[in-house]
Amino acid sequence: MRPDDSPGRARLPLRLYATRRARRVFRRNTMAAFGGLSAVLQFVWQFFPFFPRRFPDPGAVTLVSVAACLVWGFAQARPMTRVRQVFRRPDMTVVVEVGDLFAQPAHLVVGFCDTFDTASDGGVVIDAASVQAQLLDRRYGGDVRRLDSELDVALAGVVPVAREARSAKPLGKLDRYPVGTVAVLGTRPRLVFAVAYSRLGNDFVAASSTADLWTALGRLWEALHRHAQLNRVAMPLTGSGLSRLDHLDQDSLLRLILMSFVARSREGTVCRELRVVLRPADLERTDMREMAAFLRGLASGVQHA
Repeated sequence: MRPDDSPGRARLPLRLYATRRARRVFRRNTMAAFGGLSAVLQFVWQFFPFFPRRFPDPGAVTLVSVAACLVWGFAQARPMTRVRQVFRRPDMTVVVEVGDLFAQPAHLVVGFCDTFDTASDGGVVIDAASVQAQLLDRRYGGDVRRLDSELDVALAGVVPVAREARSAKPLGKLDRYPVGTVAVLGTRPRLVFAVAYSRLGNDFVAASSTADLWTALGRLWEALHRHAQLNRVAMPLTGSGLSRLDHLDQDSLLRLILMSFVARSREGTVCRELRVVLRPADLERTDMREMAAFLRGLASGVQHA
């Protein structure tokens, strides 16, 4: 396996070929191919009038041309699953791909709420399908006590900003930490950076904002700069779950994360490679071709700054 290869690539569900974006790309590219091919044939037949005589069946030519255009359109509409961009000054790589976050050979970033709750309590406090619940299951084997113990050690030097009464918050933890608090868990070479980017209400509904996410990302990059030792870091599309960042679509959320990372990297290297690992469901609402162009623009801007 090459150093830039990624294990745990997800197999794309067939529905991704039938999304509105895929259909639009298919139509646009098929019509463009058909127009271009028609123009070429007209040009050839105009200047080489003997050429059509080599094809005694015009219907066959038309059928082959249409088939070629359809194949081209389908190939262009195939969802991109990976975008990779190399940056200079500093030297680093950004990868956006569909895959399994917990199969990545990298330090991991996992989003938490400001109380750093860990137990799902039947999905009331922590959703069982969340990345945080997967962390507990796949990295800690469901051992909540071990995860809580590591969190207690990592947060020992952080002063809580508030403490809830048990009567107000009947389940979970009571101490609230500042948004942007980062708890570094585990051991090298695969640390876990638990970053608080949302506030968990006493009704167990998590909420965040663009400002909260921007603050949390800034403090996350600082923690990576101090502890990741420039090694590869993988993170999910933080903020796309139940944190109520509904005013940002998937593309905007991803751009926000990438802009924050590149901006901080200009002040000093955060890590040599950042991977944003998407779920197949995220890909349905993410334009990877536009994201590739966006990353090229960021790289060009950094290089000429």
